[in-house]
Formats: sequence, C-alpha cells, structure tokens
Amino acid sequence: MRARDALAAERRRMPWMAVEKAYEFDGPGGKASLLDLFDGRRQLIVYRAFFEPGVFGWPEHACRGCSLGADQVGNLAHLNARDTTLAYASRAPQADIVRLKARMGWEMPWYTLTDSFDSDFGVDEWHGHNVFFRDGERVFRTYFINARGDEAMGTTWSYLDATPLGRQEAWEDSPEGYPQTPPYHWWRWHDEYTAEGRTRSEVDRGGDRRRSRVEGSEELLGSRLWETNSERGFGRIGQRRDRS
Repeated sequence: MRARDALAAERRRMPWMAVEKAYEFDGPGGKASLLDLFDGRRQLIVYRAFFEPGVFGWPEHACRGCSLGADQVGNLAHLNARDTTLAYASRAPQADIVRLKARMGWEMPWYTLTDSFDSDFGVDEWHGHNVFFRDGERVFRTYFINARGDEAMGTTWSYLDATPLGRQEAWEDSPEGYPQTPPYHWWRWHDEYTAEGRTRSEVDRGGDRRRSRVEGSEELLGSRLWETNSERGFGRIGQRRDRS
C-alpha cells in the first residue's frame, strides 16, 4: 500500500502534455467537445471501451474485458465530489450505447468517438484510460494506463490515484498548494451529494465547501502547476507516450 502511495505521489509530479487539437464526440445531448466531457469539473478520466462493429459480442455486447471492467465501476458520486469525471468512449452509435447501458445496468457517461481521438491517445487498437486536467479552456493530458494497468481500475481510490490532484487528502505527498482536506472529512453517502459534488446540507445552508476549498487554493495551485510543468517542458500530443 505504501508503495502504491509513493507511486501516486510521483505521478502527481509528472509533466503534462498540452492538448492543442479539437476533438468532437457524440453524446446523449448531441455533439460534445473534449472540454464538454469534463462536465464542469477540473479532472477527467476517459476509458476507451471496445463496443463497435467488428468487436466480439457486437451488437449485443461490448468486448468481454471492457464489460468486466465496466461492471467494477463504483458509484461515481464520490469521484465527482473530488472534482473528477469518468467517461467511457467507443465507436458505436449513441443508440447502441444507450441500449447496451440499459441492458447491463451501467450508468457512466458514454460517448461516441467521431475522429482521431483514439489513435492520437494510443487507444485505437487496445483499451486504456487517459487522464486529463482542465485549466480554464486549456486541457492537458497527465497520465495514461492500458493493458493490465486497466485491471486495477474501478474504485473511487484507483481513479483518484491516477489523477494529477490525487485523493486531495492531507496525508498525501503532493506539491505545495494542491487542494487537500482531512481524511474522511469529505466522505458522504452517495445520495447525499448533489450533481455538483456538494452535500445536500451545504446546499441548504447556501454554501459550497467543496468548491471553496478548491478555489481557495486555485491561484497557488495554478502557479505551482505551471511552474512544475514549465520546468520540465510541456509535451505535445503525438510524442511517445509512457505506458504502465
């Protein structure tokens, strides 16, 4: 466990790759950009699932491995409460995705790939998780996991550990200025969160403690992130990608 924590701490110090190309997806509400997939949150994890013509199981099922992984995904309210969105993406049309989700009981957001997103991010021939961070209108790719690395994904903790901000708890070894709160402080029953990640009691009081904690550190956080990545040099999409 301590080795995993140490690895996550190193991950939070890795350089980022600037995403300078515009991508378009089809979603339940129509056309969507990569920024739209964040759903207003700061962090985004996109899993490339294989559900499309030519994949074993089509059109009744997605591939067996991707389906097993989807069965492991926990309640996303906890992930959203940490300013993080999980989304799935496949080549299948939205009508087929909606049908599949209803059949299998899956609730994660699931988009249709329409361009070179999969080939640009190393998931055109194999499944994988790409992690992104949003700084205003700018998007950066911060991490990539595929192959057996995907097997560990599915819990709130495994997703947060893959993000640049981590679990955002005070015990973590993170760069100065990263948003952190005491352990357990933010945990809630999943039906107590609102869509924005706030608790219902916070809404009733007219406050937003989660966002005030994050935004209160925004200036220092942004400064630290820019400093860290400018020292190491921003990558650009199309360079060699590290895989684990």
